[in-house]
Amino acid sequence: MSAAVDHYVFKAKHWQEEIIRLRAIIQSTDLKEEFKWGNPCYTLNGKNVVLIHVFKEYCALLFFKGALMENPDGLLIQQTQNVQAARQLRFTNLKEIVKYQKQIKACLKNAINIEQEGKKVELKKTDAFVMVAEFEKALNKDKVLQKAFSSLTPGRQRAYLLFFSSAKQTKTREDRIQKCAAKIKSGKGLND
Repeated sequence: MSAAVDHYVFKAKHWQEEIIRLRAIIQSTDLKEEFKWGNPCYTLNGKNVVLIHVFKEYCALLFFKGALMENPDGLLIQQTQNVQAARQLRFTNLKEIVKYQKQIKACLKNAINIEQEGKKVELKKTDAFVMVAEFEKALNKDKVLQKAFSSLTPGRQRAYLLFFSSAKQTKTREDRIQKCAAKIKSGKGLND
């Protein structure tokens, strides 16, 4: 048990009972409890397997390699269309956790097996993501921006590409590109 997770549970204003129950279920496995990204995280041999996280409308277990997991009951959810590897089990109350305890344990066992087998999720390459015409034009116009963007990590590149392409209007895309140009040139990611 992690003292940081104990503190997290003690301070939880919402979902405290649900967190306690999910934590107890996970602790019945061989996963090591840690505290990462402000959340209880459970690892196997230093590899992230599952995370407890809470939102306004629900609490969830986030399985890092959920895309590889079996999902016979259809309970695993892809958060957004851009999430490639992770999948969630969402709960809106304690009764749901009790009701689905068997499925939760099966998901944990499946996730642990996937990690033990060393399986990896095949992620889309950066060039598979849409580059909006406005950004392509900006890169062609500004060679410093072009060089800086190509120097970013693939994850940072994807974040920018997704951010730019999610805007529906040309003006919004151009504004986003203009506002992000300095960050890109300084080697920073969208959320840095």
